[in-house]
Amino acid sequence: MALLEASVETIGDNTYRRIRTDIIFGRLAPGQKLKLERLKDEYGASVSTLREILNRLSSEALVLAEGQRGFEVAPVSIENLKEIAALRLLLESHALEQSFVAGDMDWEGRVVAAHHKLSSMERRMKEGDRSQTELWKRYDWEFHQALISACGSSVLMETHAAVFDKYLRYQMIALSFRGDIAAKEHRALLDCALERNASRAQELLELHVRGGVEHALATGTIA
Repeated sequence: MALLEASVETIGDNTYRRIRTDIIFGRLAPGQKLKLERLKDEYGASVSTLREILNRLSSEALVLAEGQRGFEVAPVSIENLKEIAALRLLLESHALEQSFVAGDMDWEGRVVAAHHKLSSMERRMKEGDRSQTELWKRYDWEFHQALISACGSSVLMETHAAVFDKYLRYQMIALSFRGDIAAKEHRALLDCALERNASRAQELLELHVRGGVEHALATGTIA
């Protein structure tokens, strides 16, 4: 019985991660109806498990629960993007300061390694290779998480990750890649980390986030 329960839990967790990832990376589009029978065939989970997952995603504001009418992927809006960006900036700026003070050599190694992966992918993107946009954003997420990984608060890290995912969703919907500008900002953030220059890093982060919002809105894909 315990093994059966563990198996069911594993299937549920795995399906939750898959659906959540598909929403964040835009494979499930904003406003798309989430029909349980269709999801059952696509994700291989029971209707009851799917209903629990969608209610869980509803609590994260990634899905809308419409009572008897079912579920749909949460819509997007300019106002929501700006709110998410502001919250991301608030959390990340605070965590940066804490992380720069507490970071050790191992932390520096994580930051350098994460930046290496991100800069390599940005170089490919600048050369016109857009075949791995999801990997590019995963590396972007890893770099920013590495920067704050020495902040000393798992709650802060988890909250930032959840907010960053919602911000990332907008970038994927808008296919927002700022090219050399973003790459230079990431390099400057790396330099600030190695120099422990938190105040300059916070200034750069504000420019970085604001630029990302403006670029996403300029695509005209977010109503």
